[in-house]
Amino acid sequence: MKHSNKDCRSIAGFNHLTLLGLLICGMHWTQGQSVAQEQKVTPTPATSHYRLMPRASIDGIGKIYQGREISQVMGHLGASWLERTERASEERPDMLVESLGIKPGQVVADIGAGSGYFTRRLSAKVGKEGKVMAVDIQREMLDILRRNLSSMGISNVNMILGSETSPNLPPASVDLVLMVDVYHEFSFPHEMMTNLREALKPDGQVVWVEYRLEDPSVPIKRLHKMSRQQVHKEAQYQGFEFVRSYENLPRQHVLFYKKSDKKPVQGASKP
Repeated sequence: MKHSNKDCRSIAGFNHLTLLGLLICGMHWTQGQSVAQEQKVTPTPATSHYRLMPRASIDGIGKIYQGREISQVMGHLGASWLERTERASEERPDMLVESLGIKPGQVVADIGAGSGYFTRRLSAKVGKEGKVMAVDIQREMLDILRRNLSSMGISNVNMILGSETSPNLPPASVDLVLMVDVYHEFSFPHEMMTNLREALKPDGQVVWVEYRLEDPSVPIKRLHKMSRQQVHKEAQYQGFEFVRSYENLPRQHVLFYKKSDKKPVQGASKP
């Protein structure tokens, strides 16, 4: 499994890491820790959905999708940043989870589950009759998640090893897909979202949570932020229709979409 193509939140555990370790693996945060990770990106065949740049920008992988360069990811050694105590006040995850309108008994997919920061919060919302599908593309992260859930006695979570192009979820199985600060790092966003679309139930929704590009005061590197306009552009291209937004978080958009009658744009590979 290639760590360089791992989505953002799937970096878990290891609370003993020092600031030096965070700097080595690369950070999104720009308050003093803005050293970018040098990543070697394996060239991929161009398709009608993607364009490859001659040279990647400092925080990107050199691959363009819908006018946006896909960002680099944090290395797995940056795990402690995800579980930092100040996150509760900086990002208000409690407000985010409440905004989702989750009902007991529902099935919710946490894409890029990592250490389970949101998985355990979603678990409490769906209750014993519901299920959280915790998807990650690194086996190591699923091992960490398994230990964390076991220590907390959480049993209503299914852990799924995904890939760079698919969450490996059953068709029409999920009520809600949650992507917190991960979508902008998908190496193959079109393929991933096409497969997530198929995993949604007919009335299911997918939620993009992204740092606001429109707000220069949000202390996150540019490629790790997205505007409402860009999310909407990509979602429409992938066969989704806008439902609503929640804009009360300190730093992030919360954008809800459902499947539209128009299916994702298809495209054959080019030489």
